[in-house]
Amino acid sequence: MDDLASELGMSKKTVYAHFASKAALLEAVLADKFARVQADLAEAVSGGEEFPERLHRLLAAVRRHTEEVQPPFTRDVARESPELFELVKSRRAAMIRQYFGTLLAEGRNAKMIRADVPEALLIEFLIGAADAIANPRKLGELGLTVESAFSEIITVFLEGAATEKGRLKL
Repeated sequence: MDDLASELGMSKKTVYAHFASKAALLEAVLADKFARVQADLAEAVSGGEEFPERLHRLLAAVRRHTEEVQPPFTRDVARESPELFELVKSRRAAMIRQYFGTLLAEGRNAKMIRADVPEALLIEFLIGAADAIANPRKLGELGLTVESAFSEIITVFLEGAATEKGRLKL
């Protein structure tokens, strides 16, 4: 809190006047971050473009936001505030269901996403991969950043989920 107060050019007492604890401050930061992510993802999937263009916009938006997340932050949140880390995981899963689910359905209609695998299963694969790999312990073991883990997960996921036509266009 000392570092934060110093960086903001205010006293620690002033910071605590707005946030009762480090956890409250972290909750506010995460709420703001999720609001920005949600707005960017909604914008990415809106519009009249075809499925591949909208998917690329969605992936670019996710990549921009994952670039901001540094391994020490993820590790510290998981260690110091496991309940907030669980909140992050549940919000991530909800956004995957909402935005990737919408686009996967459109990709199926465009014959670019396989129809022989249930859509709900594809979404669970994506959520499971994110949970298994985008956590501090596994990122450290694999020597990955959040951004590089996301990139690898999406590459493997899309190669498995896309039809032959989809692989050519994606």
